[in-house]
Amino acid sequence: MRVGVITFPGSLDDRDAQRAVRIAGGEPVALWHGDHDLQGVDAIILPGGFSYGDYLRAGAIASFAPIMTEVVDAANKGVPVLGICNGFQMLAEARLIPGAHTRNAHQQFIRRDQRLRVENASTDWTNGFTAGQEITIPLKNADGRFIADAETIKRIEGQGQVAFRYVGVNPNGSMDDIAGVSNERGNVVGLMPHPEHAVEPGFGPDTPAAMSSGVDGLTFFTSVIQKALAL
Repeated sequence: MRVGVITFPGSLDDRDAQRAVRIAGGEPVALWHGDHDLQGVDAIILPGGFSYGDYLRAGAIASFAPIMTEVVDAANKGVPVLGICNGFQMLAEARLIPGAHTRNAHQQFIRRDQRLRVENASTDWTNGFTAGQEITIPLKNADGRFIADAETIKRIEGQGQVAFRYVGVNPNGSMDDIAGVSNERGNVVGLMPHPEHAVEPGFGPDTPAAMSSGVDGLTFFTSVIQKALAL
């Protein structure tokens, strides 16, 4: 499976996302923000970082990048799209998923290994999990507070579009402890923590078994690959 990873000016985790795809058994394809060509990829990842310096709003300028025209069209046709941290912000700004993001409630950048609960295990990117499963994924953001109006929160909660929820502590003040959401179709998922940083033993979060041994993030990438292979 060929998975495109788009690099924007200010992207920091595009190479990490490519490596995660490779470890999961897929073929990463480097894509460029200024192009209008997705190169026929089977899935797309919008990586973390500070696209365009996070000027205006985090992800706002990137949502108007040339390649986003193709991303929106592909997403609307059912192509799996994953937005991680800054990519989550881009998806919201492009209106591919509901909600928006503001500065963390404590007004500070945060970095921690974060426990999450899987709320929706039926999306293209989460079908390898089970509903209610708790996982640990690294988190690092300054504008990670998920917000939405009351009607939107009620709708996404009722329709099962909340994909992940923070457990133990809400690190940024996100409404309803929401850490990730999906579109109604389930092919587009955005989350604030970074699964690409928890895919290889020795480089992930600490676990009771050993330091830096956590690989919960790998399931995001194997989920989309296995689903594609099963079709």
